[in-house]
Amino acid sequence: MALANLHRFAFAASAAVALASSATVRAAELEQAVKATYLVKFAPFVTWPETAAQGPLKVCVQGRDPFGELLDRAVAGQTFRGKPVTVSRLARIDAAANCDIAYIGGSSVQSEDEALSTLRGLPVLTVADGDQPRPAPAAVLLKIVDGRVRFAVDLVLARRAGLDINSKLLALAVSVKK
Repeated sequence: MALANLHRFAFAASAAVALASSATVRAAELEQAVKATYLVKFAPFVTWPETAAQGPLKVCVQGRDPFGELLDRAVAGQTFRGKPVTVSRLARIDAAANCDIAYIGGSSVQSEDEALSTLRGLPVLTVADGDQPRPAPAAVLLKIVDGRVRFAVDLVLARRAGLDINSKLLALAVSVKK
């Protein structure tokens, strides 16, 4: 009898761990799905300079890609200024990539700091993970605040890139550096 109870307990404990792991995976996937969607949904609230490319909105992911197919799903069927939204994944980013929005993940080929330095002064909305121990100095940092995906905006960096960020988006930010 004691052995049967031990087996039931072990089974119940294993099931609980599996469910908790499954819930954790779902929560992590939901977090990345929200962040991927933000990358696309920021665009209508950003004004690029007239000199910027007027083609399709190009979202680039430099280095580590936490989104995978979640970003592909987020852009599927999306348009901006009447043109499709495209995704490009790059180990190394440079001016020739012609990105409008760049998520900077860093890689062994190009660190976050190197990528951001390469984009400095170009009309690119830079976005990075703000929950890192030393967040990259991007115009937008994605963060988890009270269990929700939020973002912080650095207007100084955005303006250096020639970008204007709409006050409606700034009102939703957890912080704005002016």
